[in-house]
Order: sequence, then C-alpha cells, then structure tokens
Amino acid sequence: MRNPSPTIQTRQDAPPIRRLWHYARGHRPQVAWATIMSVLNTAADIAPPFLIGIAVDIVVVGQDSLVGRITGVTDLRGQLYVLAALTVVVWLVESATEYVAQILWRNLAQTIEHEARMDAYAHVQNLDLAAFEDRSTGGLLAVLNDDVNQLERFLDKGAMELLHVATSIVLIGVTYLALSPGIGVLAFLPMPVILWGTLRFQRRLEPRYRDVRERVGSLNGSLANNLGGIATIKAFATERREIARIGAESEAYRDANRAAIRLSSLFVPLIRIAILVGFTMILVLGGIQAIEGTIEVGTYSVLVFIVQRLLWPLTRLGETFDLYQRAMASTRRILDLLEEPIGLTDGDTPLPDPRGEVTFDGVRFAYRTGEQVLHGLDLHVPAGETHAIVGSTGAGKSTVVKLLLRLEDVTGGVVGLDGHDVRDLRGADLRAAFGLVSQDVFLFHGTVRENLVYGRPQASDAEVVRAAQLAEAHEFVTSMPEGYDTVVGERGQKLSGGQRQRLSIARAILRDPAVLVLDEATSSVDNETEEAIQRSLARVAIDRTTIVIAHRLSTVRHAARIHVMDAGRVVEAGTHDELVAADGRYAALWRVQTGEVVQTA
Repeated sequence: MRNPSPTIQTRQDAPPIRRLWHYARGHRPQVAWATIMSVLNTAADIAPPFLIGIAVDIVVVGQDSLVGRITGVTDLRGQLYVLAALTVVVWLVESATEYVAQILWRNLAQTIEHEARMDAYAHVQNLDLAAFEDRSTGGLLAVLNDDVNQLERFLDKGAMELLHVATSIVLIGVTYLALSPGIGVLAFLPMPVILWGTLRFQRRLEPRYRDVRERVGSLNGSLANNLGGIATIKAFATERREIARIGAESEAYRDANRAAIRLSSLFVPLIRIAILVGFTMILVLGGIQAIEGTIEVGTYSVLVFIVQRLLWPLTRLGETFDLYQRAMASTRRILDLLEEPIGLTDGDTPLPDPRGEVTFDGVRFAYRTGEQVLHGLDLHVPAGETHAIVGSTGAGKSTVVKLLLRLEDVTGGVVGLDGHDVRDLRGADLRAAFGLVSQDVFLFHGTVRENLVYGRPQASDAEVVRAAQLAEAHEFVTSMPEGYDTVVGERGQKLSGGQRQRLSIARAILRDPAVLVLDEATSSVDNETEEAIQRSLARVAIDRTTIVIAHRLSTVRHAARIHVMDAGRVVEAGTHDELVAADGRYAALWRVQTGEVVQTA
C-alpha cells in the first residue's frame, strides 16, 4: 500500500482528471505503455479500409497498381499474395496490440482500484474521532466501494476507447489530407458539432452525476444504519415506516439517475445526425470525383470505408462519456476524502518499556462544536495502582479515556504517560501500553480465539486459555460446541452481554498492557456477572496500573484512590472511606445508590 499523503498536492477545485493524474503518478510508465499499445492497435484497426482500397487498385489498375510500383511485382496474382501477407501482418499486429493493451489497461484499473480503496481506508483509520461526527458509515462505504468501483469501470474500458477515437481522428485526418484534402474537409465538418456537443454535455452532466453519487451515499448510510438497528426497528414495530423511508431515498437515487440518463441518452442521436451529413457528402462528392477521374477508384474506396472508421466510433462516445462523467464524480469524492487533513499526527518518541504512570496536568478539552468538556483537569495515577474516576452523567469521565488513548487531542494542558506528553509518543507504542475494556463491547465476526488474540496475534493457545480463565470466560467458552473455534457472529451477537464483556476483558488481559482502562465495564451486566468480573479484575490489577471509569460506586470502593468529577473538574479525591466521611459529592452519590436517601414530600 502506498502512502496517500502526496495527494494533498492537488487542489480540491482542480478538475478531477488532473487530480487523478497526480494521484496515479507512480503508474505513469504503465499508462505510457498502455497508450502506445492502444495507438498501435487503433492504427492496425483502421488499416483494413486501406487494404480494401489496395485490392480494388490491383484489380482495376493492374500491373501499375500501388503494390506493383512499391514492390516491383508485376504479376497480379503475386500482388494479391503480397497483399494477403500484408493483411496477415496487420491482423496479427492488431490482435497482439489489443491483447497487450487490454492487459495493461485492465491491470492498471485493478491496481488503482485496490490502491484507492486501501489508501482511503488507511486514511479514514488515521482520522481522529471528531472527523466521524458528521459522516455516516454508509457514506464512507459508498466511497470505499461504489465510487472506487466506478473509477475502475472507466479505467477498464473507457480510457482505451477515448484513445481509440482520438488516434482515429489524427490518423484518418492525415490520410484525408494526403489523398484528397477537399473531401477531408467534408469528412471533418461534423467534428466541431461533435466537440461542441461533447463539451456542452460534459458541463451539464457533471452536476447530475455528482448528485447521483451523493444520493447513493445517503442511501447506503440509511441502509447500514437500519441493518445495525434492526432489533430496535422490530421492537418498535416500525418496519413499514422504515421501508417507506428507504423507498423514498431509493426513489430519490433513481430520479437522480433518470435525470442524468435523459441527458446522456441525447448524446448519441445528435452525433448520428452530424455523422449522417458528413458520410453522405463524402459518398456523393467522392463518387462524382471518381467518375470524373479526379481520384482513383481505389482511393475512393479507401475514403468511403475509412470515414466509417472515423465517424461511427464517435457514436460510442456517448457510452464512454457516460462512464467518464460517473468516474470523475467518484474520483472527486475519493480524493476529497483522501485530502481531508489528519487531525492527529504521531510523535517520534519511543516507549519500549512503559511503567504505567498517568498524569493529567491542567487539561482542557472542547469538541468541534465548541462545547467545553474539561476545565483544567488535574489527575495523577502512580504506576501499579488502581484508581477510579466517578461522577454523574456528563461530568467528562469518558472524555478522559479518549484523551488518555489519544483518540482526541487536548485543547490545553498535558496528558502524560511515564513523564512523556502522549502527543510526543509514537502512536503504536502509546496504544500498546493500554488495554481498554469499554461498556460498548465490539467483537468482530469470527471465532472466540480470533477475537481474543486481536491485540496480540502471536499469543499461544496456553496464553489464550490463561487469559480466558482470569476473565472467568474459559468455562462458558469450552461449553460451546466448537469451544474457542466457535463463531461469535457480527458484533458478538450470538453471545450474551455478560459473555461479550468477559471476552473483552480476556482480550485486554492477553495483551498484557501496562495500563488497564475499564470504561463502565460492568454497567450493563447483571449482579452475578458483575461479581465475576470484579473477581477477574482484582486478579489482573495486581501490580498493574488500572483506571476504572464507573457510574456504579460499588465497583470502585476498593480502589486505592477515587477521583470524583463534576463539570469537567476533579472536585474530590480519596479512598472510599475518606470520601464518605467527608460528606461531599461522593457521599451524596453513595447514599443515592445505596438507598440511604429519604425522599420527602
């Protein structure tokens, strides 16, 4: 996979074809060879009318035919044999060059399709989380799949077709000028009309196809969203409403396509009319000149046949032009995504052996909307200790996790790990120091083992089993039909919430991180599962820095230190007993959760 960063050299308002040329600059030698083969193929493709003219010349003129004058062969049979040999060579050249050109163009299309998809996907992974706030998953999938495929379809066939037409115009134009300049002018009379029509259609089609790509992105987004929320749709019995909504979006996509199709379909009929005028004039006026002896019969035959090679391929410009416009609309969307700036860049400081000391020093943070979440947060977690962060909803607890793993960057202050600003550390080293267990467990579609070794692919089977045992997951895993080879389904849907959570803990344990971060890890499980998870965490937290983000205070009462957050600041800190005795914010939350608060009328 290539580094996509150089694409930023082009401007987003530049023509898409120019931006694509910059993007694919590493493949320019292959483009050059493919172009050469296409030109040679076109030259061989337009040769048959000349061969027909030469054959007519041999039959009509006899010994003084063009073949006789060039080769010195006076026998007419011999001249025909020479012509037959030339015909074989032409057809072999045409077949060979077409094969090579097809291989080069189609492989180039596949390569650029692969690289564009991988570059775009890699770029998306490097964007910070804020970049996804205004983007739908379906919209991104439309770029990574539909738009990339649309570009491939044009490069596969359209580029070669455009070269074929352009080469035909040049070669046949030279031929007319050499054989009969007057008729050549007539042959090219339709060209201004065709060029004018092409440019006009291009300007009018571009916004239509841009609308088509936007519509398909919106439709894909809605489909992905609904498939992800199918359980909610069924629970609220809104299937008919969602079918109607998707139907409306699909109808809008169809209407956008219809608007483009109505316009693009006019292209070929208009070109055919222009072609009819040119062809008819050549047929009549060239015939008159041949009758009057102004030009040879063989030359007239060449002119009549070759005009079809000039004009009829232009009728295919409609289809090719349609592919081109769709591809350029897709190219714009692909390269716009690639050129979206990366908010977070890696530092260059290595962290080979992290101890796990965490500090927040005057940390401030605001989202892109301008909403200030943290207001000068100060926090210190010594290496090897278990600390908890608690507070009411909206206090900023989960934001602490995002900043610690550098999923977002602070807007003020410093987040530190072992005395290093996390912004200075290499991203891979920083993330390797952490093991995250969140409330929203994400398991990939695959086996239990594949999910457990996700963060450490080289782990042995013994290490996998040990991690599962520490997380109290081994028993239920081995009770499943395929054990560790059991497929968990997309997002682990074949498992219960508690089972998914235990596997998530085992996955984090297997990574053996310096800092274990638990973000509301037990908030959505039953009491029995919570107790099992607590036992697991007590074992794995020994001599390991552990940061527990929790809403349930019962899960953190044994922490070495509890930090109470409110409105983006730490307002209290201490052990459970100290905070209860202080009778402050923590004590009030504790009384509410244990039922000690007496409600008064």
